[in-house]
Amino acid sequence: MQDHHSGLPDPILDAQFYAGVPFKRLIAWGVDLVIILLISLVLVVVTLGILLFLFPLLFLSVGVGYRIFMINRRSATLGMIFTGIEFRNNQGNRFTLEQSIWHTLAFSCMSISVLLQLASMAMMLFGARGQGLHDLIMGTTAINRPVEH
Repeated sequence: MQDHHSGLPDPILDAQFYAGVPFKRLIAWGVDLVIILLISLVLVVVTLGILLFLFPLLFLSVGVGYRIFMINRRSATLGMIFTGIEFRNNQGNRFTLEQSIWHTLAFSCMSISVLLQLASMAMMLFGARGQGLHDLIMGTTAINRPVEH
């Protein structure tokens, strides 16, 4: 049977890549939430309040756009950069644009259901690689950003 995570660091031999990642993901999520809210509020002000009537859709759209843009550029959002983590695909590489889009869409779908969110959080806390449900489906994970020499 082939290991679908063959390019990712081994959670036992390379445990430093996964140390504290679930907590860092939570902090990163909070930072990103504030950034997305601020961008959304700026857009409401710039449109003289017109977008306030569509705020839930605006907030969702800004969040999806922000995540795809940032993850495609750095394999991490600003919150993840702040906490020192980044995404890797099952080959151990940073995300491509296509992977950034699919990961963001999977994350957004998981965010719709409280039960899926809770299951995903439990998986992050107790799984060897700290993967959420959407990560497990895609064969991706978040790791501590490797030190580049």
